[in-house]
Amino acid sequence: MQGQMMDFSLDTQAILRRGGQIFGNQEVVTRLTDGSYHRYTLREFERRVHRLINVLRDLGIQPGDRVGTLCWNHYRHLELYFAISSMGAVLHTLNIRLSEEQLSYIINHADDQVIFVDTSLTSVLEAVEDECPNVRNYVVLDDQGETAETSLSNQLDYETLLAAASDQATLPDLDENSAAAMCYTSGTTGNPKGVVYSHRSIYLHTMAVMTTDGYGLSQREVVLPFVPMFHANAWGLPYAALFSGCRLVLPGAQPTAAILAKIMIDQKVTTAAGVPAIWNMLYQHLKQENLSLDTVETLIVGGSAAPRAMIEKFDKEFNITILHLWGMTEMSPLGTVGRIRSHMEDWSYDEQLDIRMKQGVPAAGVEIRIQDDNGNLLPWDGKTIGELTVRGPWVASGYYNNPEASKSFTEDGWFRTGDMVTINEEGYMQIADRSKDLIKSGGEWISSVDMENCIMAYNGVAEAAVVARPDDKWDERPVAFVVSADSANPLTEEQIRTHLLETFAKWQVPGVEDVRFIDVVPKTSVGKFDKKVLRQRLEG
Repeated sequence: MQGQMMDFSLDTQAILRRGGQIFGNQEVVTRLTDGSYHRYTLREFERRVHRLINVLRDLGIQPGDRVGTLCWNHYRHLELYFAISSMGAVLHTLNIRLSEEQLSYIINHADDQVIFVDTSLTSVLEAVEDECPNVRNYVVLDDQGETAETSLSNQLDYETLLAAASDQATLPDLDENSAAAMCYTSGTTGNPKGVVYSHRSIYLHTMAVMTTDGYGLSQREVVLPFVPMFHANAWGLPYAALFSGCRLVLPGAQPTAAILAKIMIDQKVTTAAGVPAIWNMLYQHLKQENLSLDTVETLIVGGSAAPRAMIEKFDKEFNITILHLWGMTEMSPLGTVGRIRSHMEDWSYDEQLDIRMKQGVPAAGVEIRIQDDNGNLLPWDGKTIGELTVRGPWVASGYYNNPEASKSFTEDGWFRTGDMVTINEEGYMQIADRSKDLIKSGGEWISSVDMENCIMAYNGVAEAAVVARPDDKWDERPVAFVVSADSANPLTEEQIRTHLLETFAKWQVPGVEDVRFIDVVPKTSVGKFDKKVLRQRLEG
């Protein structure tokens, strides 16, 4: 017996319609390079999306064609998010900070037909244009207030194209399982791998993001995604903003901590999303300038774990909650959310913080488990460490045009994350480390994440990253790279070691020669600590 429900397509067109029809008067705000703000309503946004759909058709884009974007976080990029997928093509967000070799590789691998690029980023494409012969047109989005002069061939102007197009477009019937967007992994080992999101997966991911136990979004919120729009769909916030009707504030080209604070104050932001390094810089600026963020309630953290000390500082000094998320490009990206449960509200602050330091429980729709090297399932006891495997309606089932994809999946189809974790009895997951970042010394494991968090809790430390170096006697030994918060009053190696000995056994603590002070911890294209660069320094 079959159910008798309507066959309603779960697609990005439905998200676009809801935003324009139900929340048509809600604003989208973008900070421009001159410090002013561009504003328009979701109703005006929807009309421009229809113009853009007609532009794409005039450019010869067909359903299934890949269309690249090399853009910052702004309203025109948001228009591209919805126009490309709603007309049946595939949005391919290009990572601004990739090497030339990786950028040309993914443009060719995805077979991008047209690329939309900000004026300020045209030089990035100029460097690889000769390596990308299949790109028919480059459409320039003026983000600097003047016409760009570039050497890109077949160049067109975004606003000129839109001005000539009708704001009424006929939208096709979409198969909800057809491709809507794609994003490539960072390619820390080998070439980047393409992840293809379906309309259905984006729709369901959006609904999970909006839930109270997800990001907790509603029409009342003012949301700022500092996470780049090229990074895993900006964690789903562009879609969730339209679906929930919240006010979306886009920061434009990546601003400084001072500009970020000003945007939050000017626009009365309630929720913002970014990696821990960003919120650490924001904290330092707020303290230096004696500022407060009266409207901000939640800072969403992903990409890597937030240090315990940073969570405490935002709690106690600014009354701002840091909310841990965990996810991956292959998961659209939401996997788990670190909210405490109702029965924990009477716990002490430290006990609650112990829970909030974990990456959280699976979002509704995601299932998780841990396995050993032989594929055996491991218990949820909060102690046993194993590799996290996941499945769900917005989890990748493979990689685009990649014959090696099967290595990333178990025999029964679960995705192998590469994260080594524990899961407690209530389903709270905590990352012990990436499998490649665990340090094995004398036959015992040392978590680089735990050691980093411990060091960053020490007064006077701005950042810290821990990696392994080879050792003839112990196999591996930890090396701590530390950034002092105040260069005028630098810390010493013995101060770091003494602090670590309060938490770690003596054999686990780096020797004096393995505590190394640096000016800044190198970051990846999405703001994570780039440990491969630190390993290269050790090899050098």
